This record gives sequence, C-alpha cells and structure tokens, in this order.
Amino acid sequence: MRKNVLLLETIADEAFAFLQQHVNVFTGYDEASLNNVLNKEDIHAIITRGKGLINKPLIDAFPHLQVVARCGVGLDNVDVAAATVRKIMVINAPGSNAATIAEHTLSLMLMLMRNMYESVSQVKQNNWNWRNQYTGDELNGKTLGVLGMGNIGKRVARIAEAFGMEVLYWSKSVQDLPYKYLPMEDVLRYSDVVSLHLPFNNETGKIIGEEQLRLMKPGSLLINTARGALIDHPALLQALNSGGISGFAADVLPDEPPVESLGIVHHPRVIITPHTGSLTSATYRQICLLTINNVVAALTGRNPEPGSIFNRSALH
Repeated sequence: MRKNVLLLETIADEAFAFLQQHVNVFTGYDEASLNNVLNKEDIHAIITRGKGLINKPLIDAFPHLQVVARCGVGLDNVDVAAATVRKIMVINAPGSNAATIAEHTLSLMLMLMRNMYESVSQVKQNNWNWRNQYTGDELNGKTLGVLGMGNIGKRVARIAEAFGMEVLYWSKSVQDLPYKYLPMEDVLRYSDVVSLHLPFNNETGKIIGEEQLRLMKPGSLLINTARGALIDHPALLQALNSGGISGFAADVLPDEPPVESLGIVHHPRVIITPHTGSLTSATYRQICLLTINNVVAALTGRNPEPGSIFNRSALH
C-alpha cells in the first residue's frame, strides 16, 4: 500500500516528481490546504524546508506518522523531542549546504571588507568619482576567527586560508585541525573578521552580546550565515554606531522578514541578504533530492543514507 506524505512547502521539481512516483503526496502550503489534510488523511511522513513548522500538535495529529523531514540542515522548525518520544524518525541533510554557505560567507566578507556594495551602488548612480573617496581593505594578511568548526566552518577556514588569511577558531571541542584553537574571548580579541557557524540552541542564543562585541578589535567585521538568534542585535547596532566594530554582514536575522524595529538592516555599514545562501540551483536541487530519497527509503523498508537520521540513537 502506498504511503501518504504531507508536504508543507514546495521542493525542487525533480524531487517532487520522484516523491509522486513512490507515495501519495498531499500539500499543506497554506492554512486551508493543511486543515483539509488534517481532517481527511492519515499521514505517514511530513516534509518541510525552512518555514513550514513541524510542531507537536501537527505530529500528534497523525497516529501513524513514521517520518518527519526537513530539506535542509538545521532543525529549528522541527520538534525533534516530540517526534523522538513517538519513535518517529527525523531526517535532514547534514553537510549538504556546506559548499554554498561557505561561498556565501566569503562573498559577504569580501563585499564588506572591500566596500563593494557601496561602490557598485554609486556607479549605478553615475557617480564614477566615488573612487576618489573610496575606502576599503583586503582579506590577505588578515586574521579570521571562526566560531563553530562544523562542515561549514571548516570549509570557510580552507577558503580563507587560500585568500592569505590566518585562521583562529573556537568550537565546543578542540579538533585535529591546522588552525589554532583559542577560547572564544581570545578569538574575538585577535580577529580582524569573525564568522559565525554555530547551531542555535539554549547555549548559543545571543552568544554574541554586548560583552563579546566589546572584546572585538576596533575596525573588525562580523559575519553571520548561521542563525540570526546567535546575536543580540540591539547590542550589535550600538557597537556599530559607536565604532566598536566596523561592519556587519549576514544572510540570517532573528525575524525573517525583519521587523522594522530591528534598525540594523538600513545601517550604512551593514549588508544583509534575504537568507539565500542555500538557494543556489545546484544546492537546492541536491538538498531536496537527498532528503526525498531518504524519506522514500524509510517509508518503503529500505535504509536511509548513514547520517541522515538525526535522532537514530534515540529510536532504539
């Protein structure tokens, strides 16, 4: 018997077609369509991307649920604990976005360090003479501090090294890496650029606050392509206004889209992209196909790929 799958968000066309070949697909892209599924269908798997919320009430609505999955890496929008209590498999795509997020991180770093955004904007306004007042610097010879040495942090470090940067890092544990491990306070103190690559949890929420920003070198830059809630944004705005740090670039914010009261989006020394780091054609397709393949495997009695089951150890 074909299993029933609830899809909370759109996925890559190829992945959607593959899903339809193997299961019955129901969509809950909005409240009305989701309520229709809640009232009429028994669901065996729920799949989301970055916005659709797989919370406890949704999990509890389906007594025969076997799998919940996110086409992505972080599981902020999935109640892993509620799924695990029910012995429901939680599937994600670890490591699948490392290359593209690392590229995005370095892109933001370069744009900020070399003042590229303002330069391009001025030329588009026919102001070629902007070059006479241009100020910028280069990554070569600078020190990069990486907070969080997972798949993305490691790749960022390797690329930065190729740019001629010295790399320092802080992580939950010391790793066998060709980079110098220091306490977080010292990484902040000695780095020209600090890049965040930490997951969001109870320990890392607002891990960069007023105290940490005060430790950063005058003129240093802060980059965040991990999670917006890692930073105390009012404290960050104060540090930018006071000249404590020179610039900030991010692909993530605590509220997306940002609330107007955030203030930081329009700051002249800030560059924000709308959470597009993983939305390249290649990575979007790869993440969706990888996740869908593993969900179908789990529903049809085959083994998902090693590492794709986030809560494997808790299911036995």
